[in-house]
Amino acid sequence: MGSEEKPVDAVEEKRKEGGKKKNKEGSRDGGQAELNPWPEYINTRLEMYNKLKAEHDSLLAEKAEKDSKPIKVTLPDGKQVDAESWKTTSYQIACGISQGLADNTVIAKVHKVVWDLDHPLEKDCTLELLKFEEEEAQEVYWHSSVHVMGEAMERVYGGCLCYGPQIENGFYYNMYLEEGGVSSNDFSSLETSCKKIIKEKQAFERLEVKKETLLDMFKYNKFKCRILNEKVNIPTTTVYRCGPLIDLCRGPHVRHTGKIKALKIHKNSSTYWEGKADMETLQRIYGISFPDSKMLKEWEKFQEEAKN
Repeated sequence: MGSEEKPVDAVEEKRKEGGKKKNKEGSRDGGQAELNPWPEYINTRLEMYNKLKAEHDSLLAEKAEKDSKPIKVTLPDGKQVDAESWKTTSYQIACGISQGLADNTVIAKVHKVVWDLDHPLEKDCTLELLKFEEEEAQEVYWHSSVHVMGEAMERVYGGCLCYGPQIENGFYYNMYLEEGGVSSNDFSSLETSCKKIIKEKQAFERLEVKKETLLDMFKYNKFKCRILNEKVNIPTTTVYRCGPLIDLCRGPHVRHTGKIKALKIHKNSSTYWEGKADMETLQRIYGISFPDSKMLKEWEKFQEEAKN
């Protein structure tokens, strides 16, 4: 792994910072600044996750030791690459071809299914390495950006994240706030938080967890509990972590937050839970992101022309 690729985990230091009272003072542009300290549920959730992750990593290491065997990975041109099950990752294979290819790959496609680049391969398979230009890669890129923005929203508002999909042109995240709302004046503060998160290159980690454990992990958030109770009909489901954010998600994602090179928050609105007018009012924030700042400038120019 090159130095450009190395994620930095700055969460533990941040958790030790801050006074006893939450600071909700405005930022210099009149918007809302980050809370200091962060909401307590972030610490509690992270402590639970860290224990589960340690157990998972131990089991995975044991599986790699016991069950690993030689496998063949077939590339789109028909070339076959030797690998080891439960050890070799798509990212390692990409690096073996060229570092430039590895750096520009957004997501892997293993046996026609999108797959985290750092998820070990399990058996003989076909492998495609998708760049941002491809639609499935854009969907993953924007969904990963949702998590970056969601982390910033927790750090600024301290509310309850609900759900945040990628959409045809970018992404949004819905959040429930007990009091107050979102203002366009807050966009600058949110973007500043997003830039910090991106700079830290927080690794996206995938973890499969029992449903009842997740109901305990997310007990502070009735909306996540609703999703678990109403949408998850299997004993386990997956969460992803980046930095202090742990979120229900099928994935896959980019390798780390540093892959999101240019991000803009450009719109907000109010909505209802699942679009039902008799349910809670939620705050929705929209964003867009690209692997190149020039692409963001082109997008902004296009939006301006469309308005005119």
